[in-house]
Amino acid sequence: MRFDSSLGVWYPANVLEGLAVHPQVRWFFRCQVMVSMAAALIAGLALGFDAAVSAALGGGIAIASALAYVWRGLRPTGTAVADAKKAFNSQVAAEGYKFAVTLLLFALVFKSYAQLVALPLFLAYAATIVVYWMALLRQH
Repeated sequence: MRFDSSLGVWYPANVLEGLAVHPQVRWFFRCQVMVSMAAALIAGLALGFDAAVSAALGGGIAIASALAYVWRGLRPTGTAVADAKKAFNSQVAAEGYKFAVTLLLFALVFKSYAQLVALPLFLAYAATIVVYWMALLRQH
């Protein structure tokens, strides 16, 4: 058994080693969750329950797309770390995954949530995406 202090959990050896991510990635996921929750709270107080759910869904779409990017773009693929062409192709594929997840989730939300309030959905999505861009500028 091992203890992961960043996650605060005990786990069997060799279970979470493949899930280790850079601290900056954990930082922007935490920030994205906080921005999404704040957007849902503000939308809920200003426009009601359906606006809060819509904002939470918008933030969730941004978080899920970032997760798809991280899953595909940052996982080790043999010599991808040493080979620049493979690393570049991995990043391009990750952008494709991110785009596909975004389109799929927006389509699913528009199709299945009849009480959708579009403005909070898109504003929360945009605010959460800004956090993703800010992570690129953040120096550690």
